[in-house]
Amino acid sequence: MTDLLIIGAGPAGIAAAVTAAEQGASVTVIDDNHAPGGQIWRGEFHGKPWYDRFQKVKLNIISDARVIAVHGNAVVIEQGAAARTIHWNKVILATGARELFLPFPGWTLPGVTGVGGLQALVKSGLVIRNKRVAVAGSGPLLLAAAAYLRAKGADLVMIAEQVPTAALMRFGMELRKHPKKLKQAAALQLQLLGVPYVRDCYVEHATGKGKLETLQFRQGSKTFTEEVDYAAIAYGFTPETELAAAFGCEILAHGVWVDKRQQTSIQNVYCAGESTGIGGVDVALLEGELAGLAACRKPTKHLLPLLAREQHFASLLNQTFSPRPGLKHLCTADTIVCRCEDVTYQVLRQQPDSRTAKLQTRCGMGPCQGRICGPANTFLFGWEQGSVRPPILPARMATLALSMTQETSS
Repeated sequence: MTDLLIIGAGPAGIAAAVTAAEQGASVTVIDDNHAPGGQIWRGEFHGKPWYDRFQKVKLNIISDARVIAVHGNAVVIEQGAAARTIHWNKVILATGARELFLPFPGWTLPGVTGVGGLQALVKSGLVIRNKRVAVAGSGPLLLAAAAYLRAKGADLVMIAEQVPTAALMRFGMELRKHPKKLKQAAALQLQLLGVPYVRDCYVEHATGKGKLETLQFRQGSKTFTEEVDYAAIAYGFTPETELAAAFGCEILAHGVWVDKRQQTSIQNVYCAGESTGIGGVDVALLEGELAGLAACRKPTKHLLPLLAREQHFASLLNQTFSPRPGLKHLCTADTIVCRCEDVTYQVLRQQPDSRTAKLQTRCGMGPCQGRICGPANTFLFGWEQGSVRPPILPARMATLALSMTQETSS
Protein backbone atom coordinates (compact mmCIF):
# COMPACT_ATOMS: atom_id res chain seq x y z
CA MET A 1 0.00 0.00 0.00
CA THR A 2 1.27 3.47 -0.88
CA ASP A 3 -0.09 6.78 0.42
CA LEU A 4 0.12 8.36 -3.01
CA LEU A 5 0.49 6.62 -6.35
CA ILE A 6 1.55 8.80 -9.27
CA ILE A 7 1.20 7.38 -12.76
CA GLY A 8 3.45 9.15 -15.24
CA ALA A 9 6.87 10.76 -14.75
CA GLY A 10 6.72 13.63 -17.21
CA PRO A 11 6.77 17.24 -15.98
CA ALA A 12 3.35 17.00 -14.25
CA GLY A 13 4.16 13.69 -12.56
CA ILE A 14 7.61 14.89 -11.47
CA ALA A 15 6.21 18.11 -9.98
CA ALA A 16 3.45 16.17 -8.18
CA ALA A 17 5.88 13.56 -6.83
CA VAL A 18 8.45 16.08 -5.60
CA THR A 19 5.83 18.32 -4.00
CA ALA A 20 4.07 15.48 -2.18
CA ALA A 21 7.31 13.85 -1.03
CA GLU A 22 8.53 17.18 0.36
CA GLN A 23 5.32 17.25 2.40
CA GLY A 24 6.22 13.89 3.93
CA ALA A 25 3.96 11.62 1.87
CA SER A 26 4.93 8.09 0.93
CA VAL A 27 5.05 8.33 -2.87
CA THR A 28 5.28 5.66 -5.55
CA VAL A 29 5.82 6.70 -9.16
CA ILE A 30 5.06 4.40 -12.10
CA ASP A 31 6.32 5.25 -15.58
CA ASP A 32 6.61 3.34 -18.83
CA ASN A 33 9.99 4.86 -19.73
CA HIS A 34 13.41 3.82 -18.50
CA ALA A 35 14.09 7.22 -16.91
CA PRO A 36 11.92 10.13 -15.70
CA GLY A 37 11.23 13.13 -17.90
CA GLY A 38 8.41 11.95 -20.15
CA GLN A 39 8.33 12.72 -23.85
CA ILE A 40 9.08 16.42 -23.38
CA TRP A 41 12.29 15.86 -21.35
CA ARG A 42 13.23 12.46 -22.77
CA GLY A 43 16.92 11.96 -21.93
CA GLU A 44 17.30 15.65 -21.02
CA PHE A 45 15.83 15.90 -17.52
CA HIS A 46 19.25 16.54 -15.98
CA GLY A 47 19.77 20.26 -15.50
CA LYS A 48 16.10 21.18 -15.36
CA PRO A 49 15.05 23.27 -12.32
CA TRP A 50 13.03 20.35 -10.93
CA TYR A 51 15.91 17.86 -11.29
CA ASP A 52 17.75 18.69 -8.05
CA ARG A 53 14.55 18.52 -6.01
CA PHE A 54 13.67 15.21 -7.65
CA GLN A 55 17.09 13.81 -6.74
CA LYS A 56 16.83 14.85 -3.09
CA VAL A 57 13.40 13.51 -2.14
CA LYS A 58 12.62 9.94 -1.15
CA LEU A 59 10.54 8.21 -3.84
CA ASN A 60 9.72 4.67 -4.85
CA ILE A 61 10.12 4.71 -8.64
CA ILE A 62 8.91 1.83 -10.81
CA SER A 63 10.30 2.34 -14.31
CA ASP A 64 9.58 0.47 -17.56
CA ALA A 65 6.14 -0.41 -16.19
CA ARG A 66 2.65 -0.06 -17.60
CA VAL A 67 -0.73 0.00 -15.89
CA ILE A 68 -2.84 -2.75 -17.45
CA ALA A 69 -6.03 -2.63 -15.37
CA VAL A 70 -7.76 -0.75 -12.53
CA HIS A 71 -9.71 -2.55 -9.79
CA GLY A 72 -11.03 -0.32 -7.00
CA ASN A 73 -8.07 1.18 -5.17
CA ALA A 74 -5.61 -1.15 -6.87
CA VAL A 75 -3.86 -1.21 -10.23
CA VAL A 76 -2.32 -4.16 -12.03
CA ILE A 77 1.02 -3.28 -13.60
CA GLU A 78 3.32 -5.13 -15.97
CA GLN A 79 7.08 -4.60 -15.75
CA GLY A 80 9.00 -6.70 -18.21
CA ALA A 81 7.93 -10.31 -17.70
CA ALA A 82 6.61 -9.62 -14.19
CA ALA A 83 3.17 -8.49 -13.10
CA ARG A 84 1.92 -7.29 -9.73
CA THR A 85 -0.79 -5.35 -7.96
CA ILE A 86 -0.27 -2.01 -6.21
CA HIS A 87 -2.80 -0.63 -3.71
CA TRP A 88 -3.11 3.09 -3.09
CA ASN A 89 -4.89 5.59 -0.83
CA LYS A 90 -4.74 8.42 -3.36
CA VAL A 91 -3.62 8.55 -6.96
CA ILE A 92 -2.49 11.31 -9.32
CA LEU A 93 -2.81 10.59 -13.03
CA ALA A 94 -0.16 12.37 -15.09
CA THR A 95 -0.37 10.38 -18.30
CA GLY A 96 0.31 13.31 -20.62
CA ALA A 97 -0.63 13.46 -24.28
CA ARG A 98 0.26 12.01 -27.64
CA GLU A 99 0.61 13.63 -31.02
CA LEU A 100 -2.48 14.14 -33.16
CA PHE A 101 -2.07 12.44 -36.53
CA LEU A 102 -4.47 13.19 -39.36
CA PRO A 103 -4.46 10.72 -42.28
CA PHE A 104 -3.52 11.65 -45.83
CA PRO A 105 -2.49 9.53 -48.83
CA GLY A 106 0.95 8.06 -48.19
CA TRP A 107 1.07 8.78 -44.46
CA THR A 108 1.89 5.12 -43.72
CA LEU A 109 5.12 5.17 -45.77
CA PRO A 110 8.35 4.50 -43.84
CA GLY A 111 9.95 7.87 -43.26
CA VAL A 112 6.71 9.64 -42.33
CA THR A 113 6.62 10.14 -38.56
CA GLY A 114 5.19 12.42 -35.94
CA VAL A 115 7.04 15.65 -35.16
CA GLY A 116 7.92 14.59 -31.64
CA GLY A 117 8.24 11.03 -32.89
CA LEU A 118 11.17 11.83 -35.16
CA GLN A 119 12.74 13.87 -32.40
CA ALA A 120 12.43 10.88 -30.05
CA LEU A 121 13.94 8.55 -32.66
CA VAL A 122 16.96 10.84 -33.02
CA LYS A 123 17.35 10.99 -29.24
CA SER A 124 17.32 7.17 -29.29
CA GLY A 125 20.12 6.98 -31.85
CA LEU A 126 18.69 7.53 -35.34
CA VAL A 127 21.31 9.32 -37.48
CA ILE A 128 19.68 12.31 -39.16
CA ARG A 129 22.81 14.16 -40.33
CA ASN A 130 22.55 15.40 -43.94
CA LYS A 131 19.09 13.87 -44.35
CA ARG A 132 16.48 16.05 -46.05
CA VAL A 133 13.70 16.64 -43.54
CA ALA A 134 10.40 18.51 -43.82
CA VAL A 135 8.55 19.47 -40.63
CA ALA A 136 4.85 20.12 -41.07
CA GLY A 137 1.56 20.37 -39.23
CA SER A 138 0.66 22.92 -36.60
CA GLY A 139 1.85 24.52 -33.39
CA PRO A 140 5.02 25.63 -31.59
CA LEU A 141 6.30 22.05 -31.46
CA LEU A 142 7.20 22.42 -35.14
CA LEU A 143 9.81 25.06 -34.29
CA ALA A 144 11.19 23.25 -31.24
CA ALA A 145 11.53 19.93 -33.07
CA ALA A 146 12.99 21.58 -36.16
CA ALA A 147 15.62 23.38 -34.08
CA TYR A 148 16.56 20.10 -32.41
CA LEU A 149 16.79 18.24 -35.73
CA ARG A 150 18.91 20.99 -37.26
CA ALA A 151 21.26 20.88 -34.31
CA LYS A 152 21.67 17.15 -34.98
CA GLY A 153 22.70 17.84 -38.57
CA ALA A 154 19.44 17.48 -40.47
CA ASP A 155 19.07 19.37 -43.75
CA LEU A 156 15.76 21.12 -43.07
CA VAL A 157 13.88 21.56 -46.33
CA MET A 158 11.10 23.64 -44.80
CA ILE A 159 8.70 24.11 -41.92
CA ALA A 160 5.08 24.08 -43.12
CA GLU A 161 2.54 25.63 -40.74
CA GLN A 162 -1.10 25.07 -41.69
CA VAL A 163 -2.36 28.18 -39.87
CA PRO A 164 -3.08 31.18 -42.15
CA THR A 165 -0.81 34.21 -41.93
CA ALA A 166 -3.47 36.51 -40.48
CA ALA A 167 -4.10 34.17 -37.54
CA LEU A 168 -0.37 33.87 -36.88
CA MET A 169 -0.04 37.66 -36.86
CA ARG A 170 -2.83 37.94 -34.29
CA PHE A 171 -1.11 35.32 -32.19
CA GLY A 172 2.16 37.24 -32.45
CA MET A 173 0.48 40.37 -31.12
CA GLU A 174 -0.85 38.44 -28.11
CA LEU A 175 2.55 36.84 -27.58
CA ARG A 176 3.96 40.22 -26.59
CA LYS A 177 1.91 39.99 -23.37
CA HIS A 178 3.93 36.92 -22.40
CA PRO A 179 7.61 38.00 -22.36
CA LYS A 180 8.94 34.56 -21.35
CA LYS A 181 7.15 32.86 -24.25
CA LEU A 182 8.23 35.63 -26.64
CA LYS A 183 11.86 35.13 -25.61
CA GLN A 184 11.56 31.37 -26.21
CA ALA A 185 10.04 31.95 -29.66
CA ALA A 186 12.78 34.41 -30.60
CA ALA A 187 15.48 31.96 -29.52
CA LEU A 188 13.98 29.22 -31.71
CA GLN A 189 13.70 31.55 -34.70
CA LEU A 190 17.37 32.48 -34.27
CA GLN A 191 18.33 28.79 -34.37
CA LEU A 192 16.28 28.36 -37.55
CA LEU A 193 17.64 31.26 -39.60
CA GLY A 194 17.67 30.32 -43.27
CA VAL A 195 15.04 27.59 -42.96
CA PRO A 196 11.89 28.41 -44.99
CA TYR A 197 8.86 28.87 -42.70
CA VAL A 198 5.85 28.55 -44.98
CA ARG A 199 2.48 29.68 -43.59
CA ASP A 200 -0.97 28.54 -44.68
CA CYS A 201 0.67 25.36 -45.96
CA TYR A 202 0.10 21.65 -45.37
CA VAL A 203 1.00 18.23 -46.76
CA GLU A 204 -1.54 16.81 -49.23
CA HIS A 205 0.11 13.47 -49.91
CA ALA A 206 3.37 11.54 -49.73
CA THR A 207 4.82 9.25 -52.39
CA GLY A 208 7.64 6.74 -52.65
CA LYS A 209 8.52 3.18 -53.57
CA GLY A 210 8.79 1.32 -50.28
CA LYS A 211 9.78 4.47 -48.38
CA LEU A 212 9.13 8.20 -48.41
CA GLU A 213 10.60 10.06 -51.39
CA THR A 214 8.45 13.13 -52.06
CA LEU A 215 5.83 15.29 -50.38
CA GLN A 216 3.20 17.37 -52.13
CA PHE A 217 2.26 20.56 -50.30
CA ARG A 218 -0.66 22.90 -50.76
CA GLN A 219 -0.45 26.62 -50.04
CA GLY A 220 -3.62 28.43 -50.94
CA SER A 221 -4.47 27.61 -54.56
CA LYS A 222 -1.01 26.34 -55.53
CA THR A 223 0.74 23.02 -54.95
CA PHE A 224 4.42 22.13 -55.02
CA THR A 225 6.56 19.04 -54.41
CA GLU A 226 9.70 18.54 -52.34
CA GLU A 227 12.09 15.59 -52.28
CA VAL A 228 12.69 14.45 -48.70
CA ASP A 229 14.11 11.57 -46.68
CA TYR A 230 11.92 12.16 -43.62
CA ALA A 231 8.69 14.00 -42.92
CA ALA A 232 7.78 14.94 -39.35
CA ILE A 233 4.06 15.77 -39.32
CA ALA A 234 1.62 16.33 -36.46
CA TYR A 235 -1.26 18.66 -35.69
CA GLY A 236 -0.67 19.32 -32.04
CA PHE A 237 -1.59 16.88 -29.29
CA THR A 238 -4.50 14.90 -27.95
CA PRO A 239 -4.80 14.07 -24.22
CA GLU A 240 -4.14 10.57 -22.91
CA THR A 241 -7.44 9.89 -21.14
CA GLU A 242 -7.80 6.11 -21.40
CA LEU A 243 -6.42 5.41 -17.93
CA ALA A 244 -8.57 8.13 -16.37
CA ALA A 245 -11.60 6.60 -18.08
CA ALA A 246 -10.66 3.22 -16.59
CA PHE A 247 -10.72 4.86 -13.15
CA GLY A 248 -14.25 6.07 -13.94
CA CYS A 249 -13.30 9.75 -14.23
CA GLU A 250 -15.51 12.12 -16.22
CA ILE A 251 -13.97 12.87 -19.61
CA LEU A 252 -14.80 16.07 -21.50
CA ALA A 253 -13.98 17.02 -25.08
CA HIS A 254 -10.71 18.71 -24.04
CA GLY A 255 -9.59 16.09 -21.50
CA VAL A 256 -10.20 14.84 -17.97
CA TRP A 257 -12.47 17.02 -15.85
CA VAL A 258 -10.84 18.37 -12.68
CA ASP A 259 -11.80 20.91 -10.02
CA LYS A 260 -9.61 23.77 -8.75
CA ARG A 261 -7.57 21.29 -6.69
CA GLN A 262 -7.03 18.94 -9.66
CA GLN A 263 -9.37 16.32 -8.22
CA THR A 264 -11.34 14.38 -10.79
CA SER A 265 -14.98 13.32 -10.50
CA ILE A 266 -13.74 10.31 -8.49
CA GLN A 267 -12.78 10.91 -4.86
CA ASN A 268 -9.05 10.63 -4.11
CA VAL A 269 -8.22 10.47 -7.82
CA TYR A 270 -6.39 13.56 -9.10
CA CYS A 271 -5.19 14.42 -12.58
CA ALA A 272 -2.55 16.88 -13.78
CA GLY A 273 -0.85 17.92 -16.99
CA GLU A 274 -1.81 17.38 -20.60
CA SER A 275 -4.41 14.72 -19.81
CA THR A 276 -6.63 17.47 -18.39
CA GLY A 277 -6.23 19.52 -21.59
CA ILE A 278 -3.31 20.52 -23.78
CA GLY A 279 -1.46 23.32 -22.02
CA GLY A 280 2.28 22.89 -22.37
CA VAL A 281 5.05 22.24 -19.88
CA ASP A 282 4.47 25.33 -17.70
CA VAL A 283 0.82 24.40 -17.13
CA ALA A 284 1.79 20.78 -16.51
CA LEU A 285 4.32 21.73 -13.83
CA LEU A 286 1.88 24.02 -12.02
CA GLU A 287 -0.94 21.46 -12.17
CA GLY A 288 1.39 18.76 -10.91
CA GLU A 289 2.54 20.91 -8.00
CA LEU A 290 -1.05 21.81 -7.21
CA ALA A 291 -2.17 18.17 -7.31
CA GLY A 292 0.71 17.14 -5.04
CA LEU A 293 -0.27 19.74 -2.48
CA ALA A 294 -3.99 18.94 -2.75
CA ALA A 295 -3.38 15.23 -2.26
CA CYS A 296 -1.51 16.09 0.95
CA ARG A 297 -4.33 18.42 2.05
CA LYS A 298 -2.12 21.50 1.83
CA PRO A 299 -3.14 25.02 0.66
CA THR A 300 -3.11 25.57 -3.08
CA LYS A 301 -4.64 29.03 -3.56
CA HIS A 302 -1.25 30.70 -4.06
CA LEU A 303 -0.79 28.71 -7.29
CA LEU A 304 -4.16 29.52 -8.85
CA PRO A 305 -3.30 32.99 -10.29
CA LEU A 306 -0.12 31.60 -11.88
CA LEU A 307 -2.04 28.66 -13.31
CA ALA A 308 -4.82 30.90 -14.66
CA ARG A 309 -2.27 33.01 -16.54
CA GLU A 310 -0.59 29.97 -18.08
CA GLN A 311 -3.95 28.41 -18.96
CA HIS A 312 -5.00 31.63 -20.71
CA PHE A 313 -1.94 31.38 -22.93
CA ALA A 314 -2.62 27.69 -23.53
CA SER A 315 -6.16 28.51 -24.61
CA LEU A 316 -4.78 31.07 -27.06
CA LEU A 317 -2.42 28.44 -28.47
CA ASN A 318 -5.17 25.87 -28.90
CA GLN A 319 -7.47 28.34 -30.63
CA THR A 320 -4.77 29.57 -33.00
CA PHE A 321 -3.29 26.23 -33.98
CA SER A 322 -6.36 23.99 -34.18
CA PRO A 323 -6.46 21.93 -37.42
CA ARG A 324 -8.25 23.60 -40.31
CA PRO A 325 -11.49 21.92 -41.51
CA GLY A 326 -10.06 21.36 -45.00
CA LEU A 327 -7.75 18.66 -43.62
CA LYS A 328 -10.81 16.42 -43.34
CA HIS A 329 -10.87 16.08 -47.11
CA LEU A 330 -7.32 14.88 -47.75
CA CYS A 331 -8.12 11.15 -47.58
CA THR A 332 -8.89 9.25 -50.76
CA ALA A 333 -11.09 6.16 -50.72
CA ASP A 334 -8.16 3.78 -50.24
CA THR A 335 -6.30 5.84 -47.62
CA ILE A 336 -5.72 3.66 -44.55
CA VAL A 337 -7.07 5.33 -41.41
CA CYS A 338 -6.77 2.49 -38.89
CA ARG A 339 -3.17 1.38 -39.38
CA CYS A 340 -3.36 -1.59 -37.01
CA GLU A 341 -6.28 -3.25 -38.83
CA ASP A 342 -5.76 -1.75 -42.33
CA VAL A 343 -9.21 -0.13 -42.41
CA THR A 344 -9.65 2.42 -45.20
CA TYR A 345 -11.42 5.75 -45.31
CA GLN A 346 -13.97 4.39 -47.79
CA VAL A 347 -15.03 1.66 -45.38
CA LEU A 348 -15.16 3.95 -42.34
CA ARG A 349 -17.22 6.70 -43.94
CA GLN A 350 -20.01 4.15 -44.42
CA GLN A 351 -20.24 3.58 -40.64
CA PRO A 352 -22.59 5.66 -38.45
CA ASP A 353 -20.43 5.78 -35.31
CA SER A 354 -17.27 4.45 -33.66
CA ARG A 355 -19.02 1.53 -31.96
CA THR A 356 -20.44 0.24 -35.22
CA ALA A 357 -17.11 0.79 -36.95
CA LYS A 358 -15.40 -1.28 -34.29
CA LEU A 359 -17.93 -4.12 -34.60
CA GLN A 360 -17.97 -4.14 -38.39
CA THR A 361 -14.33 -3.38 -39.25
CA ARG A 362 -12.25 -3.89 -36.05
CA CYS A 363 -11.20 -0.24 -36.31
CA GLY A 364 -9.51 0.69 -33.04
CA MET A 365 -9.11 -2.92 -31.87
CA GLY A 366 -5.45 -3.37 -32.84
CA PRO A 367 -2.33 -3.01 -30.67
CA CYS A 368 -2.71 0.77 -30.28
CA GLN A 369 -6.30 0.31 -29.06
CA GLY A 370 -7.52 3.28 -31.09
CA ARG A 371 -4.98 5.75 -29.75
CA ILE A 372 -4.05 6.82 -33.29
CA CYS A 373 -7.21 6.30 -35.32
CA GLY A 374 -9.62 7.30 -32.50
CA PRO A 375 -8.75 11.03 -32.45
CA ALA A 376 -8.44 10.98 -36.25
CA ASN A 377 -11.97 9.58 -36.56
CA THR A 378 -13.24 12.19 -34.14
CA PHE A 379 -11.79 14.86 -36.41
CA LEU A 380 -12.89 13.23 -39.67
CA PHE A 381 -16.38 12.06 -38.73
CA GLY A 382 -17.22 13.70 -35.40
CA TRP A 383 -17.36 10.33 -33.64
CA GLU A 384 -17.14 10.06 -29.88
CA GLN A 385 -14.37 7.74 -28.79
CA GLY A 386 -15.48 4.41 -27.35
CA SER A 387 -15.39 3.16 -23.78
CA VAL A 388 -12.22 1.78 -22.19
CA ARG A 389 -11.98 -1.78 -20.97
CA PRO A 390 -9.08 -3.75 -19.53
CA PRO A 391 -6.47 -4.50 -20.60
CA ILE A 392 -5.74 -0.83 -21.13
CA LEU A 393 -2.63 -1.82 -23.08
CA PRO A 394 -1.58 -5.11 -24.69
CA ALA A 395 -0.36 -7.46 -21.97
CA ARG A 396 1.01 -10.93 -21.34
CA MET A 397 -1.37 -13.76 -20.45
CA ALA A 398 0.07 -13.98 -16.93
CA THR A 399 -0.74 -10.29 -16.38
CA LEU A 400 -4.28 -10.78 -17.63
CA ALA A 401 -4.71 -13.74 -15.27
CA LEU A 402 -3.55 -11.61 -12.34
CA SER A 403 -5.96 -8.88 -13.41
CA MET A 404 -8.86 -11.33 -13.51
CA THR A 405 -7.95 -12.63 -10.04
CA GLN A 406 -7.82 -9.06 -8.70
CA GLU A 407 -11.17 -8.24 -10.30
CA THR A 408 -12.77 -11.25 -8.63
CA SER A 409 -11.42 -10.34 -5.21
CA SER A 410 -12.21 -6.60 -5.39
